[in-house]
Amino acid sequence: MNDVAAERLAYPHLLVRPAWLAQVREDIIEPDLPIIDAHHHLWHGRASGDYLLEQLTADVSSGHNIVATVFMQCGWMHRKDGPVDFRPVGETEVVNAVAVLAATGIYGKTRACAGMVGFANLCSAELDAVLDAHIAAGGVHFRGVRHTAAWHPLIVPNTSVVPPPGLLRDPDFVRGVKRLGQRGLTYDCWLYHTQLKDLLTVARAAPGTAMVINHLGGPLGCGPYRTQRDAVFAEWRADMKNLAACPNVHVKLGGLAMSVNGFDYDRNALPPTSAEMAADWKRWFVTGIDLFGAERCMFESNFPVDKGMCSYPVLWNAFKRIAAGASATEKAALFYGTAARVYSLSL
Repeated sequence: MNDVAAERLAYPHLLVRPAWLAQVREDIIEPDLPIIDAHHHLWHGRASGDYLLEQLTADVSSGHNIVATVFMQCGWMHRKDGPVDFRPVGETEVVNAVAVLAATGIYGKTRACAGMVGFANLCSAELDAVLDAHIAAGGVHFRGVRHTAAWHPLIVPNTSVVPPPGLLRDPDFVRGVKRLGQRGLTYDCWLYHTQLKDLLTVARAAPGTAMVINHLGGPLGCGPYRTQRDAVFAEWRADMKNLAACPNVHVKLGGLAMSVNGFDYDRNALPPTSAEMAADWKRWFVTGIDLFGAERCMFESNFPVDKGMCSYPVLWNAFKRIAAGASATEKAALFYGTAARVYSLSL
């Protein structure tokens, strides 16, 4: 095939298989440690399965002390009509209702969706009006925007909004990121490790905006990178070190149980144990913490996306194994404090 687009590889979200996941059960490590799950989604009617408040509640109630969660935009419940730039406000309206319902305690102690990050086209001339609409719909729960940048010529991005190539280099986009900071909102960025140099330019241009790198900066382990793990790590580490010099940049620790990362747990007869995941992921997590410091790092489940490869209690056990050598102060930041501060959560 001569058409580059036709040669791109797709890595869709994996089907969640409860019976497969149930084959591995573990005792909960440090069950009293307070946790804010800094990144999860909600949706229904998708090929990977439904993940609504009922499914989230089952996960956050499975043993770990999940105090609150942060919802991350995923193109769920956008309005079906009206101006295109304003349609994502529908997601904020619905998630805010979930947050209000969760706060009643009917679904348990966890303050689900205590913070939410919505989608807005940061290149739009209507950005301020769109942000006004999100804030009106989400109130104190609406804390920021994610405009996904993940793009690679050989990989089909599995995102709710497919970005154009070079989004991070668009002057209008950079202007939008700056505007978020001026309005006291955060910018979450989902990208691949090959784009970290472009993100550095944005971070330097918008020092007043708190930026959060999703999924440890997206180290690829699929396609042409499947056999290049060490080379990817070296490139990723060098770029993350440069980003760490920008005090406005933070990192979410998680998201490596996606197909694009190439760990392939879903192909095994049994799901992974926390010890297996901790061994596979430790150098990425520890390097991120060493570079940015615990006060700029936060753990995330990325559920239900990562649920295609691992269960919720086992995943958080893996995170606790990785953080076993951290001090009590560092653990408090990694599992709770950083997320609470960056997203200005009222708990």
